[in-house]
Amino acid sequence: MRTTITIRSTALSLVLGLPERGMPEILAFGRAVAAPEFWPRVDRPGRVNGMDVSVPMSVLLPTGGLGFFGWPAIAGHRAGRDFILGFTGWHAEGDEAATVLAARDPVARIGIKINLKASAHGVISMSIALSNEGNDSYWLDRCMAASFLIPDGPAELTSFTGMWGREFQMRRAPLSNGLWMQENRRGRTSHDRFPGVIVAAGGETFGFHLGWSGNHQIAVDTLDDGRRLVHLGELFEPGEIRLAPGESYQSPVAYAGPDSAAFHAFVQEELVSWPGGRMQPRPVMLNTWEGNYFNHQPASLMAQASAAAALGIERFVVDDGWFGRRDDDSTSLGDWTVDAKKYPDGLQPLVEHVTGLGMQFGLWFEPEMVNPQSRLYAAHPDWVLQVEGRPLLLSRNQLVLDLTRPEVADYLFEAMRAVLASVAITYIKWDMNRDLTHVGGADGTARTSAQTRAVYALMARLRQAFPDVEIEACASGGGRVDYGVFRYAHRIWTSDCTDAFERLAIHDGAVQFVPPAMLGADFASSPCHQTGRRLTIAFRALVALAYHLGFEINPLELTPAEADELRYWIALYKRLRPLLHAPGAFFRNAPQDGRFIWGAEGQSRIVVFVAQAAQMIGEQPPSVRLPLKARADGGQWHVAAIHPAEPEFIWPSKGQKALLAGEISFGFDSLRLTGLPLPMLRPESGVLIELERIDGTAIHSGPATADGA
Repeated sequence: MRTTITIRSTALSLVLGLPERGMPEILAFGRAVAAPEFWPRVDRPGRVNGMDVSVPMSVLLPTGGLGFFGWPAIAGHRAGRDFILGFTGWHAEGDEAATVLAARDPVARIGIKINLKASAHGVISMSIALSNEGNDSYWLDRCMAASFLIPDGPAELTSFTGMWGREFQMRRAPLSNGLWMQENRRGRTSHDRFPGVIVAAGGETFGFHLGWSGNHQIAVDTLDDGRRLVHLGELFEPGEIRLAPGESYQSPVAYAGPDSAAFHAFVQEELVSWPGGRMQPRPVMLNTWEGNYFNHQPASLMAQASAAAALGIERFVVDDGWFGRRDDDSTSLGDWTVDAKKYPDGLQPLVEHVTGLGMQFGLWFEPEMVNPQSRLYAAHPDWVLQVEGRPLLLSRNQLVLDLTRPEVADYLFEAMRAVLASVAITYIKWDMNRDLTHVGGADGTARTSAQTRAVYALMARLRQAFPDVEIEACASGGGRVDYGVFRYAHRIWTSDCTDAFERLAIHDGAVQFVPPAMLGADFASSPCHQTGRRLTIAFRALVALAYHLGFEINPLELTPAEADELRYWIALYKRLRPLLHAPGAFFRNAPQDGRFIWGAEGQSRIVVFVAQAAQMIGEQPPSVRLPLKARADGGQWHVAAIHPAEPEFIWPSKGQKALLAGEISFGFDSLRLTGLPLPMLRPESGVLIELERIDGTAIHSGPATADGA
């Protein structure tokens, strides 16, 4: 008897039919879908290409060789044999929130389990486990974590590309017939091929993401009837996954969601393991890198900490250069002991000074790497990833430690544990500054997958030993950003480029999948260290304010006027962050004519950011329509405050000035359907607008306390 299984979240549903033989058939996927009454009594017709039996096309994780001629999601063999998989005996355990489907192939002697979960915030997750039930090894060539079905007809796919310093650049293109494929072989999430896509088809939009920090594949395969399967999974090197008898392969987890709000709430409230069990207000940070680079002087750092505390900064993070003999990037990675020349009394005096000011203290590590010029490499040159007969390729003067070797993982854990236990450190900036090459283990086989899992294991081990320590995931900026690392990390360093002009597009792409509260956005110096661009304090602050605000400056270099202005923006961030970081509150408009619009929606307060990058082409911008959630009783609203008090508007009319001064009220639906008629902004400037619900109360000016719901 064939069974129907439904996985139902608050926004999406996945309906599967369990067959007598073969893979589960995807009967429906989307919003408010249900099992069709005609399945399984009405079979699909036989294939027009000559098959005399009906072969379902829209199957979950299809395999090849038995009449499915599309892209197979699972493929393997047993020394060239058993290259076809046909599972039977499907059974299910669970309910609409969480279900495990299990079956086995008695011929190939392979067992399969598919884990399906529906989150309280509308995201569906899927992963797969394959087990070798035979008496000899099984080579797994491909094993996707999930397949999702999207409708036929015209479709548009948004992918994410970029490079160092310019991550998360969105690219939209129509999906044609055939196969769309993205593969990443960099050994980390990468800057240029983020493991997520957005697909608009059949009047609906879906986001798909693979929570994995290593190599990946995303394939969109067009079926014979015009519908498409979206497959996401790990990419294997040749021979990398060899299952000995009794061994299993567990895939990463793939995710499907209806929109960014659902992803944000899911990550923030269900995926991330926060110290204490719940996210605390995201503290304003100062990271010492751009203010000091390798020039560590404890007296100066203490003075910077005092100046930072006076600005209202709440966390002080010492970046690269505190350990070994680290005066540049050519030496000492792997030697995780305090540089006695720079810190003759150790880190304790600096840490005590920082914590005495009421700030948290954080420290930079790059655990996975080693410099050839280091004590560690001199003692253990065999500890790096390498392939016999192939050159050791340096990148940023670094080689990669083989964390799959227990002695290497143990050394790193003990070295980091010793530092964390010696002083009051509550934050780690975990960096990773190169792609992986010659990824061979001690046995000579490819180890990219195992290396990724070993990094996760080391993070988990440290989190268990120091549960109150938060981790920032950094990989030359945004090179390790995915839901796999989010199981251990609490902030991502979005990009090494701190130019606010460039960050507009970077943030706009990253926030499709990353909650604003976890997206590291730092105010930096002018001119920018990466681009040389000069920008105002207001513009730099506005671009960073909605996210996890940080600073990449030496605060001792600020003039009194600059310090006063930064205190204003920091105080504003602290007041608004309950709303800005409320799960699912964030919204954005697609950029138009160089104009970026984003913000957060609460019940009685809405915060809107408008920033103009390059000069507009049009003579006047369109009204700002906000993608707000519909309400039965929207009420009356007005502008309660604008920041800065005098934005760089071009030719504002008398009526626009009255609107921005809070003298004109309007209905909630006017914000959604008509929009605020705002003036044009000068290039490289912006404004933050606080909208307040008034509902018959007297209109007043000035900021009010933000709500978070």
